[in-house]
Amino acid sequence: MQPRNMSMSGVVDLAAVKAAGEAKVKAEQARAEAARQGGVGAVSPSALVIDVDEAGFENDVLQRSAEVPVVIDFWAEWCEPCKQLGPLLERLAHEYNGRFVLAKVDVDANQMLMQQFGIQGIPAVFAVVAGQALPLFQGAAPEAQIRQTLDQLIQVGEERFGLTGIVVDQDAAESAAPAEEPAGPYDALLASAVQALDADDFAGAVQAYKNVLSDDPANVEAKLGLAQAELLSRVKELDAQQVRADAAANPADVTAQLAAADLDLVGGHVEDAFGRLVETVRRTFGDDRDTARVRLLELFEVIGPDDPRVGAARTALARVLF
Repeated sequence: MQPRNMSMSGVVDLAAVKAAGEAKVKAEQARAEAARQGGVGAVSPSALVIDVDEAGFENDVLQRSAEVPVVIDFWAEWCEPCKQLGPLLERLAHEYNGRFVLAKVDVDANQMLMQQFGIQGIPAVFAVVAGQALPLFQGAAPEAQIRQTLDQLIQVGEERFGLTGIVVDQDAAESAAPAEEPAGPYDALLASAVQALDADDFAGAVQAYKNVLSDDPANVEAKLGLAQAELLSRVKELDAQQVRADAAANPADVTAQLAAADLDLVGGHVEDAFGRLVETVRRTFGDDRDTARVRLLELFEVIGPDDPRVGAARTALARVLF
């Protein structure tokens, strides 16, 4: 799956900062000194992932970006792909250990920020470096590509702005570590499925989720994961440009419309994907109509039943069917 805007091209357009090299040296010295003093001036690991709203955006993001790159995750509770991406970004924020800070923005509660950043679909990920906003990617993305983008972001922060990150006091994490919850009956299988997804082993992920569902057909996490894994498997080898050209040239071609709808959804264009398939159902009959209808229901599973866009698409589907 190729996420949109997964690139740091254009970063050179950030305003040149005077004496970036000197700032980098000073920042590295300050970081080393803080480490030598046993964490004096260091932050708790909990400060690596923060919830941000419109009122605190200037202090929590803009001012903080003067000392460390801030990655912004625009998400919502009803967004199922967000629930897959969010924990991955949080894990990476802790793994990178102060090289960047993750700021999470709930778009439902912060519509103004969503508009200011021009968010068209979620999940959407931006960065702010030295007060400058950069689009990173929109939609879900493989971990390897996310890591590559983070590495490029950190390199830009260091080389152009002297931002070497913040010191993290790991002792604070040990003293505040919560008790581990007991493992559930399918945790190991679900974890193996997530690992397979992270490794782009979609067939392995599909099988792991099916193993859970064979024993527990109502398992919500496995149903969602299976739908996502099957979607990612379908788009893995697609030529996006060719798929969209075929779909535009052949509006009655069900196979072309299904492929284009999959790409729409992976790219975060949920309404476009749903609308395309509803229109395909309206245009077709017999087996073709049923094929388009079933695919639409599968994409509903990826997004989740509580998403208002699913409710609207279900209503539209009912209109064309009945």
